Amino acid sequence: MGQTVFISRELDANEPRVAASPDTVKRLAGLGFDVIVEAGAGTRSRIPDEEFAKAGAAIGKASNAGKADVVLKVRRPTDAELKNYKAGAAVIAIMDPYGNDAEVAALAKAGVTAFSMEFMPRITRAQSMDVLSSQANLAGYQAVIDGAAEYDRALPMMMTAAGTVPAAKVFIMGVGVAGLQAIATARRLGAVVTATDVRPAAKEQVASLGAKFLAVEDEEFKAAETAGGYAKEMSKEYQAKQAALTAEHIAKQDIVITTALIPGRPAPKLVSAAMVASMKPGSVIVDLAVERGGNVEGAEAGKIVTTANNVKIVGHLNVPGRIAASASLLYARNLFAFLETLVDKTTKTLAINRDDDLVKATMLTDGGKVVHPAFAKADQQPYIEPPAIPATTMVTDASAAPKKSAPRKTAASKSPSPKPKGTA
Repeated sequence: MGQTVFISRELDANEPRVAASPDTVKRLAGLGFDVIVEAGAGTRSRIPDEEFAKAGAAIGKASNAGKADVVLKVRRPTDAELKNYKAGAAVIAIMDPYGNDAEVAALAKAGVTAFSMEFMPRITRAQSMDVLSSQANLAGYQAVIDGAAEYDRALPMMMTAAGTVPAAKVFIMGVGVAGLQAIATARRLGAVVTATDVRPAAKEQVASLGAKFLAVEDEEFKAAETAGGYAKEMSKEYQAKQAALTAEHIAKQDIVITTALIPGRPAPKLVSAAMVASMKPGSVIVDLAVERGGNVEGAEAGKIVTTANNVKIVGHLNVPGRIAASASLLYARNLFAFLETLVDKTTKTLAINRDDDLVKATMLTDGGKVVHPAFAKADQQPYIEPPAIPATTMVTDASAAPKKSAPRKTAASKSPSPKPKGTA
């Protein structure tokens, strides 16, 4: 009998995704694993137990996790789940360790070897394992769909005998993976799209998708990116000019989508209450960073807030999970691609190489200890969350800046570069 992989049913009511698909079950069996899928694990992702069974999995119950050598999950296991796992089992999931020191310490205490998929390095070898990209890509798409649904008007321009319906104006703040997909989706739906980011490289990415880039493109802007691809903090003078330009632009938009989020930090505030108040009645803002405090002043996690001037601020939780059937298929492939690197192809057994760069980057706990350097003291002293990245990193509250101080300059060129950093 080979080693066993257990696919868990997620206990969180807000998590409909599952960590396997019929395709990855077949692939896991091909690696030599016996696969057990907890009953009902894929129901909310439109994968019934019968589909897993046809692919070669046994349908089991939660207690079967106790004999598993590998446990695949979407979210970090709870204390109750950890009690079922055997010591030494490899547990692979999106662990969300920042600010959750007690939970990280519990993983170590349980003796499992825990891997945090969101720490996967963004290198060529690991592209197929990059859960942040696969899930952010879908979040960007869904943000546009959610925004369009709340906007309750047509997005494309329509010329009819009865008159012309104008195209909706959509503004994307933060041109990372989610932002780029939001641009592409809004363009496909026929909207007039603009986008902003402090990284000069983003200008070409935006233009390649047929949208217009919004920024004060002075000499400081041209040097606003580090060698690693991250944004530098701008001078107060630049912040004021960019803030005024952005505030003036937001007032004319129908839908604004904010995507700025860096793991382990509170979300930067990009849209002030004054900006929201300047928008037209019926406008919509979708905040993709609401789970980390939000980019928009007034956004509430898990709610759609309607302001006094009838602007809707959409703060859905777990946006990729809103299209779980698609998100699960991509996430399952991410997990399989990583797990495959941990298997000895000759013996068809789990053989974790702790010197492998992917293992070093993602291993959170091992041998009863917290081993990831960023959390090695999680079981000794509490994690103190760093202060939020100032809104100055992208825009600032425009209330202190005169609107006329910003020369409006939008420009475009071509050819995107892959894997932008600094935003989700």
